[in-house]
Amino acid sequence: MLILRSLAFNILFYVVLVAIMTVLLPTIMFGPDKVKAAARVWGRASLWLLRVVCGTRVEFRGLHNIPEDGGFIVASKHHSVWEVFALITVFKDFTYVLKRELTYIPLFGWYIARGRQIPIDRSKGRAALAQVARRARVILAEHRQLFIFPEGTRRPPGAPPDYKFGAAFVYADVKVPCVPVALNSGLFWPRRSFIRRPGTIVVEILPAIPPGLSASEFLPLLQGKIETASERLLVEAVAKDPSLAAGLWREEVVAAS
Repeated sequence: MLILRSLAFNILFYVVLVAIMTVLLPTIMFGPDKVKAAARVWGRASLWLLRVVCGTRVEFRGLHNIPEDGGFIVASKHHSVWEVFALITVFKDFTYVLKRELTYIPLFGWYIARGRQIPIDRSKGRAALAQVARRARVILAEHRQLFIFPEGTRRPPGAPPDYKFGAAFVYADVKVPCVPVALNSGLFWPRRSFIRRPGTIVVEILPAIPPGLSASEFLPLLQGKIETASERLLVEAVAKDPSLAAGLWREEVVAAS
């Protein structure tokens, strides 16, 4: 049943995505706000579909920690594609730092361009960081939110942290608060797998880190906050459903050794 539900969801997920992008394509002519409204339709539809087909719900904690005014950075743990569409449903505005290759996808790439997201060529190293910082200053001056995955790519739940310097570089440059986000989505939506497990994904929005720290001070603080909270959410989920422990990175290592 798990396999059949997962298969059905994955088919419907992409059918719905293509349908939304096609039907709402005219929104790209009316500026980034309309494009982002279309993206939220996709996010809410995907969460609804996941709940109905797979029995996978979401609980957002700490919504009161989202600043009401001004631009800020959102630095999130990254387990899967799930958080890409789920997080945009609870923030007023969003601009993702994302890999350039996503802009090559038909239709999807058009929405990225018109939504004023920030695609980067990760092979360019510090030059790419400088580009992000320049774009970020403009975005944050408009009281928008800059979304960054500080590990740079998806990581399996429970894997050792691998935080990159890029998030600290941008934080130190733009001098705005940073809101850390912890989650346990990888237990229910594993990376590189079509399986979607039932249960409740928990996202915890943590208190903002104020501006003014150096990059070297900020990065270990950010990592500590996100990792501590994410570990707690993993333990909480596995305590409710021990079968989820099979999705932890540590057990994968034991099985392979």
